[in-house]
Amino acid sequence: MRLPPAILGNAEEVLREILRFTSPADVTLSRYFKDHPRLGGRERGAIAECIYSVLRNKTFYTDFAGGATMRRLVLMGMADAVGIDALGGLSDDETAFLARIQDIDRSLLPPKQRANLPDWLYDKFVAQYGEEETLQLAAVLNTPAPLDLRVNSLKANREDVIAELATAPIAAEPTPYAPLGLRVFKKPALQNLPLFKSGAIEVQDEGSQVLAQLLGARRGEMVVDFCAGAGGKTLAIGAIMRSTGRLYAFDVSEKRLTKLKPRLARSGLSNVHPVVIAHERDAKVKRLAGKIDRVLVDAPCSGMGTLRRNPDVKWRQQAEGVAELTEKQASILDGASRLVKFGGRLVYATCSLLDEENDAIAAQFLATHPDFVLVPMSEVLAEQRIELEMGEYLKMLPHKHGTDGFFAAVFERKGADKGASKTAAVESDDAVSE
Repeated sequence: MRLPPAILGNAEEVLREILRFTSPADVTLSRYFKDHPRLGGRERGAIAECIYSVLRNKTFYTDFAGGATMRRLVLMGMADAVGIDALGGLSDDETAFLARIQDIDRSLLPPKQRANLPDWLYDKFVAQYGEEETLQLAAVLNTPAPLDLRVNSLKANREDVIAELATAPIAAEPTPYAPLGLRVFKKPALQNLPLFKSGAIEVQDEGSQVLAQLLGARRGEMVVDFCAGAGGKTLAIGAIMRSTGRLYAFDVSEKRLTKLKPRLARSGLSNVHPVVIAHERDAKVKRLAGKIDRVLVDAPCSGMGTLRRNPDVKWRQQAEGVAELTEKQASILDGASRLVKFGGRLVYATCSLLDEENDAIAAQFLATHPDFVLVPMSEVLAEQRIELEMGEYLKMLPHKHGTDGFFAAVFERKGADKGASKTAAVESDDAVSE
């Protein structure tokens, strides 16, 4: 069944807005669909897939669109997303144009055209990975990500969830690295499933699940998720702690933490304490100095590891913006490190693929914080029984591991624990939550 011709006009309208890059593509799409309630589920899906196809393949589309008109970009995006046969209302010229585009062997194009990356990012990747691996990485970054779920171990086990999803019917298989992860290859509507409503499953990329596991949080400990955002890792850590101890979810955005509340309610966790902070030197942070067993810093970053999900990021981000981020990352890591007790652990993580946000920040931290030592990632992964071959750092890559791109470094604070007792620490925490 063909899509109505008017859908191309809808896609043009929203694409014009998205290509201004004033806000994230998913936010603009959501707003557009809210303003156009008459669009059905099939139409909304086709528009969204078309937009994401344009964002993924923008270099190629623009070069071959012959003037890069919005109409031609949309035609190419729709053809890649749903196929030429699904499009109604095309002129003879447009049909012939799409047939010509379909005949192009993209594997024969120059490397930059194939990569569909802005020049500055392509050059950085080539300097880091070499041209051949950059093209392998770019090829995967320019495909849609699978849907990963995390099973909430407080409410279910992986095998039972797989069986229950199959009755929906939704096919899911265990992820290779995260012990509670499931991969779903289609994009079903999850929010109406009893499993989702009860908090037995959460949407979370496998790489993100592995990060939560690396923290090594134990029952009864005091733990801080320093840049908690909407709380995906917070919830995973809380379940690992079996809802014991105290787990602080710090973030500078009250709006982001508000999104955690319904997820927290579903999760069944009672040990999570969301706290809005003004910055990494906030008084609420200082009150916990030297008292925390484990701190996770999933730092604000360029997000280049998430391009499968957010392809607009590569066009919205600039090289200068990355340089500003590295200053912020170093400052946040320094602020968070003050929380860690003697013998405690600090994990620095990003969803970036750029060395300057990853290895360079870790090296700089070690050079300026002699009271911390690096714990080799190979050792941390062995502790957690995660079968991944890594050296000093965690580097999960979309083309090698099938996850989003993630980096992590684990540091341990040297010295015997001379800090306050846990009881004293818990007593002082009441002031933090207020």
